[in-house]
Amino acid sequence: MHLADDRATLDFGAALAARLRPGDVVALSGDLGAGKTTLARGILAALGLAGEAPSPSFAIVQHYAPPETRIEVAHIDLYRIDDPDEAAELGLDDLAHDHLLLIEWPERLGASPLLAGALSIRIAPVEGGGRALTLGLPAAWEARWPA
Repeated sequence: MHLADDRATLDFGAALAARLRPGDVVALSGDLGAGKTTLARGILAALGLAGEAPSPSFAIVQHYAPPETRIEVAHIDLYRIDDPDEAAELGLDDLAHDHLLLIEWPERLGASPLLAGALSIRIAPVEGGGRALTLGLPAAWEARWPA
C-alpha cells in the first residue's frame, strides 16, 4: 500500500483506529523517520486524543485512557531497548489484556508471544516521496480487514 504523505499516513491511522479494540497489538516497524510515530498519531487522534501525541522515545511507554481516548492505549517505543529481557520489565504482557498496544520497534522484543497475533505494519520511505506499507494480517484480523 502506498501513502503519498504525512496526511495520508494520519488518515490511514484514523481508518485503522475504527477497527481497533482492547487486546489488539499493532507492531510498527521501519527505519528511523519512516513514519511509525506519524501513523500512531493518526490512530490516537481518531481514538479521541486532542493535540499531538508525543513520541514515547524517552518515556518508552506512553499511556492514554478514557476520557482522553475511547479505549486504553499504550504507545510503546522500544528503540532504546537492547535486549528482549529489558522489555519484560515494562509489563507489556499485563497491558495486553485491556489496552491497545501500539509498539514501535517490535523486533526489539525478539520472539515474544505478544507479537504472535499482532497486526504488523512495516513502513518504508519511497523514492520520489511517500511511504510504502507492508501489512501482516494474522488470522484474527482477516474478518476485520476490508477486502
